[in-house]
Amino acid sequence: MNIEPLGARVLIRPLDVEQTIAGGKLVLPDTAKEKPQQGVIEAVGDEEEMTTDLAVGDKVVFPKYSGTEIRLEGVDYIIMDESDVLVRIRE
Repeated sequence: MNIEPLGARVLIRPLDVEQTIAGGKLVLPDTAKEKPQQGVIEAVGDEEEMTTDLAVGDKVVFPKYSGTEIRLEGVDYIIMDESDVLVRIRE
């Protein structure tokens, strides 16, 4: 699969965040789960139009209900403007 976001957009694969409680795992139905706010950049758009230096592989934080959700080959992604990304996490 080769996806290239257009313009100053990024393609993000959301990271799963486990829901746990003191006694162990808590299983929630999908409708009760909060949307993930962290993800990994899988592709970037036109680097000349980008105002940040976000790159493939960067771990980022984004607003809960931003971007457009898509599913490709069984994997969920979010496409959003690079300006919607709030934070890059450096480890």
